Amino acid sequence: MISLRVSLNKFLLKMRGLQQFCLFGGLVLAAAPLWAQVDNSGNLPPAPAPAVAEAESSDRSTPKMVPPPPVSGQSFPTALASEERSNYLRGGVAFNAAYTDNLLGSVSAKPVSDASYSIWPNLEIDETTPRTTLVTSYAPGFTFYQRTSSRNEQDQNAAINFQYGLSPHVTFSARDSFQKSSDVFNQPNPGLGTVSGGSQPANLSVIAPVADRLSNTGNVGLAYQFAANAMIGGSGNFSNLHYPDQAEVPGLVDSSSQSGLGFYSARVAREHYIGASYQYQRLLSYPAGGQNLTQTDAFLFFYSFVPSTRFSMSLFGGPQYASVGPQFAASSAAPLAASKSWNPAAGGSLNWQARRSSFAISYSHLVSGGGGLIGAVRLDSANASFRQQITKTLNASLTGGYSQNDLLAAASSAGGISQNGHTVSGTASLQQELGQHINLQLGYTRLHQDYSGVAVLAATPNTNREFASLSYQFSRPLGR
Repeated sequence: MISLRVSLNKFLLKMRGLQQFCLFGGLVLAAAPLWAQVDNSGNLPPAPAPAVAEAESSDRSTPKMVPPPPVSGQSFPTALASEERSNYLRGGVAFNAAYTDNLLGSVSAKPVSDASYSIWPNLEIDETTPRTTLVTSYAPGFTFYQRTSSRNEQDQNAAINFQYGLSPHVTFSARDSFQKSSDVFNQPNPGLGTVSGGSQPANLSVIAPVADRLSNTGNVGLAYQFAANAMIGGSGNFSNLHYPDQAEVPGLVDSSSQSGLGFYSARVAREHYIGASYQYQRLLSYPAGGQNLTQTDAFLFFYSFVPSTRFSMSLFGGPQYASVGPQFAASSAAPLAASKSWNPAAGGSLNWQARRSSFAISYSHLVSGGGGLIGAVRLDSANASFRQQITKTLNASLTGGYSQNDLLAAASSAGGISQNGHTVSGTASLQQELGQHINLQLGYTRLHQDYSGVAVLAATPNTNREFASLSYQFSRPLGR
């Protein structure tokens, strides 16, 4: 009881410190002179060099600053430069067919293969004004399985990405993404992955077989350029993962995370950024009848090189402190042994966007949420995405990733089985334009997961998935 009170007191002190930090940052931003920020590109800035027009200032030769990738909370764009257009209403419908040779994972005695069919109506609004950028999309759908009808699903995909120039050099941004689906690969645009250069990415590397799944991630940020070559800012992030039917995913559990970040960035030359950040994470997992909690504090330094608006390279690193506990669990759950440790955190990313090609790659080593495992993990993650326009009507894409998840603390219950393991995935696809509005996409996904302590993945670690998608899409200009 005494140790619990001590832990709670420490937690309350830490939260009070964060509240004071956020209040101080808010007062600084409120007292700062407000300048007008203009974004004429129509694209949200995922990197230090997104397609953001340079706002007017006293020195027109000095470009605007934007938060670098390690602290921006944004993903790199997968679109080609020639595809980027703003102020459009887009919509359509996609019909997907797929065949999977490992539908249920280790729930069955041997791998179960099945075909699935999906229909996805979709609508997107991409609107830009001198002070705001708004991209919002919604894609409801239905997925039917030929033989395993119990896994039929009513799908939901919704996303919003918003940026508002509160003043010339104060920018507010917010994004949110919600997904309800039976298959993480079953998307309106399968085969297209995203890569982030951030130092607080959500851990999505543990991939469940076909099972009812709800996920939600979001980010809110505020940045203030208080001098020609200096910027401060902060952001908050959250993620939630929920499996409504635990019987479909034995060995995996629900999880959630909340994190906060404050940073300072300086431009030491026209193409070079340096800076520092403080990050706090609260990582939760929910084994049956219990709760496992891990909290982290990190002090990171970063460097970004931005020679053009279509290219960026970043590095970050520093110490990260992790505290596991307190834990609350019933006798049937798997509580984690309390522990405290210092861990190195580091990573890097590269993003290149050309008229007919786009490429992004990232690597990170840090403490992160388990993404379905029973607790927080030391995560080594590498991801890459490549798109190429082969001809005027034919495009190819490749995405791939590798992740190693090692539990930060071992299960304290007798006979606890380690959930350490790794994931390797890759997707290749071709997209052919059949007409002005009709596209055909063919692709293949290979997935290997080695987690001997996760019942639903242990006996059947390999999955192969072939898919085809036929879509009709239209676009209409807004305000013209």
